[in-house]
Amino acid sequence: MGEHIDSRLSGRTVVLAGATSAAGLAVTQALHEAGARVVATGRSTERLQALADAGAHVVIADATSLDEMTALAAQLGPVDAVIPLVGGWRGGGGLAGQSDGDFAALLPALEAVRATSRAFDAALRASGAGRFAIVSSTAVARPLAGGANYAAVKAASEAWTRAVAQGYAKTARDTGEPLHTASVVFRAKALEPETLAVRIVALWDEDATDLNDRIIDLG
Repeated sequence: MGEHIDSRLSGRTVVLAGATSAAGLAVTQALHEAGARVVATGRSTERLQALADAGAHVVIADATSLDEMTALAAQLGPVDAVIPLVGGWRGGGGLAGQSDGDFAALLPALEAVRATSRAFDAALRASGAGRFAIVSSTAVARPLAGGANYAAVKAASEAWTRAVAQGYAKTARDTGEPLHTASVVFRAKALEPETLAVRIVALWDEDATDLNDRIIDLG
């Protein structure tokens, strides 16, 4: 990525929750290069180091914990985007192979969506251009027996994120104010970190009215 400063992102604060992954690093690099302040969370100091080296302010915090995310939100004040990046894959074996252990291992992705959206609700609304976005999968639209656990968790995460969008829209209608905050679902078949990074940087290319409750295909 070339070094540049994007005026739309200059000074914006973006929280990447559970960001110690290849996707987290790519998104951190892209946002930092565009002029945003990146706050990246994870549970391992060692794994957060690469994000710190890429320009993020790193915080030891569990993205699935409402208490820890609420404490972080109180420290940061208004933020312009929150993106939970907790993920993982467990699957195979047909329907009979969908074990309770695998399902439990996948649940943190949904728990992170719930915790971050709730903890940062007021902070995103206070931004004036708040964005909440999750990474989902095309498996939601075409679930397979061998990936039923995974598709179910992703579908639940999408439903929660769309409920967040409805809440933003309802507040705007009830108050008679323009919609400034948007909730978005990114869907990927096989996630390419660089593609995700580009689309996250572009979250401010469109007005919240056009962006809210969108499902965006990453290919």
